[in-house]
Amino acid sequence: MTLLTLLLVLAGNPNEVEIPRVEGSQIVLDGVLDDAVWQQATLLTGFMQYQPVDGRPAMDSTHVYVWYEATAIHFGIRAYEVHSEVRATLADRDKIDGDDHVLLVLDTYNDRRQAVGIAVNPLGQQADGILRDAQQGGFFRGGGQPFNMDLSPDFVFQSAGRETDFGYEVEITVPFKSLRFQPSVTQTWGFNVVRNVAHSGYSTAWTEVRQNNASFLGQSGQLSDLTDLRRGIVLDVSPEITGSLTRAAGDSPWDGNARDPLGVNVRWGVTNNLTLNGTVNPDFSQVEADVAQIQTDPRRALFFPEKRPFFLDGIEQFQGPTNLIYTRRIANPLTAVKLTGKTGATNVGVLSAVDNTELYLGDLEARYFNAVRLSRDLSGQNTIGGTYTDKIDGDRWNRVGAVDGRLVSGIYSATWQVAGSLTGDGSETVGAPMWTWQSSATGRKYAASFSTTGFHPDFNAESGFLQRIGIATATFSPRRTWYGQEGALVERFTFGLTFDGTWDYDRFTRGTGPNDRKLHFNTAYSFRGGWSGGTSVFYESFKYPEELYTGYFVAPASPGGQPTPYVGVDRLINLGFWSTLGTPQWKKFSGFVFLVGGRDDNFFEWASADIFFVNGSLNWNPTDQIRVNLLYNHQQFIRVTDRSNVGLRRVPRLKVEYQATPSLFVRVVGQYDSNFVDELRDDSRTNRPIVVRNSDGTFSGIPERRSNFFRFDWLFSYRPTPGTVVFLGYGSSLTEPQTYRFSDFTRLNDGFFLKLSYRYRV
Repeated sequence: MTLLTLLLVLAGNPNEVEIPRVEGSQIVLDGVLDDAVWQQATLLTGFMQYQPVDGRPAMDSTHVYVWYEATAIHFGIRAYEVHSEVRATLADRDKIDGDDHVLLVLDTYNDRRQAVGIAVNPLGQQADGILRDAQQGGFFRGGGQPFNMDLSPDFVFQSAGRETDFGYEVEITVPFKSLRFQPSVTQTWGFNVVRNVAHSGYSTAWTEVRQNNASFLGQSGQLSDLTDLRRGIVLDVSPEITGSLTRAAGDSPWDGNARDPLGVNVRWGVTNNLTLNGTVNPDFSQVEADVAQIQTDPRRALFFPEKRPFFLDGIEQFQGPTNLIYTRRIANPLTAVKLTGKTGATNVGVLSAVDNTELYLGDLEARYFNAVRLSRDLSGQNTIGGTYTDKIDGDRWNRVGAVDGRLVSGIYSATWQVAGSLTGDGSETVGAPMWTWQSSATGRKYAASFSTTGFHPDFNAESGFLQRIGIATATFSPRRTWYGQEGALVERFTFGLTFDGTWDYDRFTRGTGPNDRKLHFNTAYSFRGGWSGGTSVFYESFKYPEELYTGYFVAPASPGGQPTPYVGVDRLINLGFWSTLGTPQWKKFSGFVFLVGGRDDNFFEWASADIFFVNGSLNWNPTDQIRVNLLYNHQQFIRVTDRSNVGLRRVPRLKVEYQATPSLFVRVVGQYDSNFVDELRDDSRTNRPIVVRNSDGTFSGIPERRSNFFRFDWLFSYRPTPGTVVFLGYGSSLTEPQTYRFSDFTRLNDGFFLKLSYRYRV
């Protein structure tokens, strides 16, 4: 321990340290802390466990060395591990969560609201993103990390690591050019270091992080009196060239596409804390295809995260309590510009884009998107913000305005938002409101959360993402947590209740009872050795959703009769369970499974069904360079009346990656999507066929539907730094008449693509 650190400890403030500024020192970034400058660095020790149980000294010690110079800050970590083997793979960027790793939390504005996360595993492989406090509204806050880390942004930094006989050693250099920070000459940063131990599932931190606090970031330490930090000119220019060779179904010839091959992205650091991005004809061929999702309630839309690099940079500045800004609505941008960062106490996000509804620039038919998100830091960790979006598509336009805030005090937190939308088409303008409120009290043993939302049926956010409108909800979840003694089999156990109601918006405003009522009995648990899971037993009542079946009729009981409108039964009663189980991170394997079973809604026919859902994943690392991931989604609805399948969907997905070097890998992905829906009938009442009216006035039944799609992709990727890439890939979509035969495939389309991009940094 340095003399400075010792004096701070004796002064009673061990979590605020002043680190040395050392100029002119050269280090070799090799994961060996043998350079002379490390002897001058400040040493941070005394890590404390916070997951799954807080307030205990870490089982294995961690030493963190810190110093800085004018243009960069440097970290050296010695992680001691005497209880088990170190878990480490030559993982691709942002894929080290299953490894041992350390996470640096750099709150460069010292505002306790968000921070840059820099993570490195024992081999020096990197992950990074933006870290924020986790919302406390969900039951399973107990047992999970008290923060969320958005891995979308990429920061340029250098790292190296190695395994040792005592554990592992890591060196990290973060250039100030890669960060945004305060403009003052002398400043203080919020700071913490988190160490995740894979074999035990334990998380420890440099500062003492307690469960009875609503904010993880509020419990950070500080690096004080950082002086004269020089970011220099920040100007990144990334030209890119792309090409493809595609083929349609059947005997279609290969079509070489050289149209619109050139694009460019520009990133300019206007100030230390404001960044301007621009793009023209961006290419997103490096984006991995979305994992197939299975819809359990047809009234709720499926959410797919943003993956495209231009939109990911600074995306945290556009996030609010509700997804009123959803950049995937910009499907094929011709050009876009955005300004993100912080000025004073105000966070800024401004985005303007021209989206082409056609495929190529020569067939331009533009629609326009504009989005503004501003938030202002108030006293403590309190915040107030505003959002505005504007979409113009020909004569049709949509605008949304919103105000929101967040309050934090000790164990209490609350987040709220109110908004209104206006939509017009030149002849009519429609306006409507929405609101949301989330609050929680998070004690170490006792905790509770309450949330409510309301979306008017005419509320329309065409630049955002809303799962469902025209409803109001209210949820209350109290819980109690018990902690085992050190070394006990059960390290942590939480029991809680969830009371949930969902109303049609008009029923809510009239004071009528909820359409859907839910009561869940929940448990979450952590076992010694890294096992974790949760189980919930649910009792639910769902009211007939008339809007889903307006086009349905019931076939007549005898020939010559007329079909009658489908009315369904008024309510369905559900009783079942769901359970999760996660394994420890063994040397080569880890897994996770999510099961649902019991009596639930059959939305195909609005009748009760016995359900069986499985969502499982298995990770296998036969070597530190090969990663194999198997996902399986299974959804099955079995009629209560005759035990037949009314719906069955199975989606296995296999991904294999070979990491030849830290920057070069090959990925192969295969996904099979099998879906079966039986011929529909009025299973809850008459058992007669369900029919629909044809355009000529006649009626016909809804026949059995079966589809089997297979998607195969491979990708060669070379990415020495974010923005500099070589991608060569191939993808093919096929179908076959019978499930899992793999013998009679018909190609729907396939193609090769090539992308070259170079990030030139001034």
